Amino acid sequence: MPTKLRLLDRRQLMTAGAGIAAWLSAPSLVKADTWPTRPIRILAGSAAGGQTDQFARVYGEYLSRQLGQTVVVENKAGAGGALAAAELKRSDPDGHTLMICNTTAYMLNPVLIKDIQYNVAEDFAWITVMPGGSLPFLVSEKVGAKTLPEFIAYARKAERVNVGTYAAGSFAHMVIAELNKQYGLKIEAVHYRGEAPMWQDLAGQSIDGGIGSYAAALPVMQAGKARAVAVSRRRIRDLPDVATFQEQGATSRAHGLLTFQGCVAPAKTPPEIIARLSALFVAAGQSERIRELFKSQGIDEGAMSLAASQALYREEAPVWAEIAAGLVPQGQ
Repeated sequence: MPTKLRLLDRRQLMTAGAGIAAWLSAPSLVKADTWPTRPIRILAGSAAGGQTDQFARVYGEYLSRQLGQTVVVENKAGAGGALAAAELKRSDPDGHTLMICNTTAYMLNPVLIKDIQYNVAEDFAWITVMPGGSLPFLVSEKVGAKTLPEFIAYARKAERVNVGTYAAGSFAHMVIAELNKQYGLKIEAVHYRGEAPMWQDLAGQSIDGGIGSYAAALPVMQAGKARAVAVSRRRIRDLPDVATFQEQGATSRAHGLLTFQGCVAPAKTPPEIIARLSALFVAAGQSERIRELFKSQGIDEGAMSLAASQALYREEAPVWAEIAAGLVPQGQ
């Protein structure tokens, strides 16, 4: 691994340690045994309609029922969750403001955004990682491809090919870059603020393909406007004949990484509140309402425990950083 990334990992560990020490020594702004004392706000780092928004709302409903407080979801789309993250950083660490963002905000933005306004290890306290399921790669009906190799063949012959992503620097962006790298293609990534507008453009044949969540993509497939040619990580239950990128010859480690929705609170939020929130999210992931959502999205893993979420971040963040570094223009 390059020296720059080794230094990055070491710095992350040092800042994480410093953050934990400050968190434990700081006076609490609210007592854990009386929390929550007012409505809880969840900042959702993407536009309405996508998986981030859906997770924020369905988990928020569960929290509201269990805690007896209103939970308000505010969509803060833009910059792959960076706008929501900057606002969360400014919020009081009292357990009344949380954030749910996809992988981009936690794993990719720190590498891709110059002068980023937040540090994941220093500014946030993990509550849970919620696996987002495999992401399908859909191509427009006009392309005519049924498999990844057929799409690759199309991309080699076409004068111009563009594929939508739900954010610049997102997992979808990384997949497109890795396909270009492996196959010598020039697929153009078209970046949107969330999934909904991307799928609308794909349905309207304005773009050649798109990569995002299964549930948000489903209406486009049902309308016959696009077809799934590959999925990330592992096959989706309701698309059993659609092979993964790796099964179809794509070799990048990017295709095996876990994409997720992560929930965090401001650093220095009392650890008792963090622990209680984490336990509530894990319990919510086993509820009938949320299991039905999982079923519709091909997800078979619920919210992860606090310890497992922290471990996943430590283990996979360096891999994301190494691959994402290839998206940064030279000289930047």
